[in-house]
Amino acid sequence: MTTDGEQNMTVGTEASVDSRAVGRAAIATFIIFATNGFIFASWAARIPAVTQTLGLSTGEMGLVLLVGAIGSLCSMPLVGPISNRVGIVRTVRLGGLLAVVAGAMLAVGLLVVSVLVVAIGLAVFGIGIALWDVGQNIEGADVEHRLGRTIMPQFHAGFSGGAFLGAIVGAGLSAIGVPLPLHLGAIMAAVLVIMVLVPRHFLPLTAHGPAPEETVPADVPSMNASSGNARDDASPAPAAKARGGARGAWTDGRTLLIGVVVLGATLTEGAGNDWIAKGSVDGLGTSQAAGAALFALFVGAMTLARWFGGRVIDRLGRVVALRLSMVSALIGLAVYALAGSYWLAAVGALLWGLGAALAFPMGMSAASDDPRHAAARVSVVATIGYVAFLAGPPFLGFLGDHVGLRNALLAILVPIAVSLVLAGATRKPD
Repeated sequence: MTTDGEQNMTVGTEASVDSRAVGRAAIATFIIFATNGFIFASWAARIPAVTQTLGLSTGEMGLVLLVGAIGSLCSMPLVGPISNRVGIVRTVRLGGLLAVVAGAMLAVGLLVVSVLVVAIGLAVFGIGIALWDVGQNIEGADVEHRLGRTIMPQFHAGFSGGAFLGAIVGAGLSAIGVPLPLHLGAIMAAVLVIMVLVPRHFLPLTAHGPAPEETVPADVPSMNASSGNARDDASPAPAAKARGGARGAWTDGRTLLIGVVVLGATLTEGAGNDWIAKGSVDGLGTSQAAGAALFALFVGAMTLARWFGGRVIDRLGRVVALRLSMVSALIGLAVYALAGSYWLAAVGALLWGLGAALAFPMGMSAASDDPRHAAARVSVVATIGYVAFLAGPPFLGFLGDHVGLRNALLAILVPIAVSLVLAGATRKPD
């Protein structure tokens, strides 16, 4: 692949090399998203078992989850500056390493039945996931700009697909009684291998977006591009600072408004990820395996919507697609929370998952519309969104102690309605 100093090569050769490199980067980014989703769901699907092992109430488990949320929220605003300084490869790898360390701590905490060790492990896990998650979204946004069409939902489909597989595995292992510490240990070993091999195919971030002659032709497959030699060292471009610092991103009105939209929209995703399984166990009297299966249905619906959602967004536009998503989430969440039977709750979970699927990737795409400021603005929107994604579910746990978990979920209808009203903020500037 050409380096920054090799700008005098012919246009045809440069475009060909760039197309192969972007294809490899797209596949690598998809794998990293999928791995992230798998380990997250492997934990989330077993939350009822963790709650039982530690002898905690719903509210107490919510407090433990809040520790992980605090770890993520404290570290997430730093990801943009860190990625500009050390590069996306090192940022994502550091996040993966911290997640592996956290997995070991969680396993030990469950073996010795220590709430303190589990809480510390979740704090480390939250920091690692923040680095990993924002880093992969920055890389995904850059790849999307190089491809010239909507692909972020497919990357997030990788996350949801990984989460779906993790939920299925979690449900199966829960049904046959496999201890969670053993489950976590096997997953973390796989994460180590993936973090060594995959991120080296990321591309160096563009400071001003691809030049016209570097844009990948529209017929390049998004996830099946031909092989080529991608640059292994995805360190920041020399002009990375030209994108605008974090302070400027935090004072940009459109970025903050997109963040508000994502805040409400991702609350429904975070609540579903953390509480659908337990809400089914507590509110419908299902088994832990049946609760995990309902969670798998939720993330399965999200996976399908995200995989095919890019075409819908390109056809209808972000605003219309986002509003349709919010309507589906409103209806689905209400049906799940008020259902009197497992099968009706499953219908609600299906609509809920379909509605929750596209809001976050659309927010990432909207934040990166100007490639010069993409890293900082993606970091800001992700941070605002994760206030809901990570801190919202613990709050719902506390509320659930007083009104019941499924009734507590009805509170999410208000911020979803706000996102529906403010969806116009995601419209691409002229």
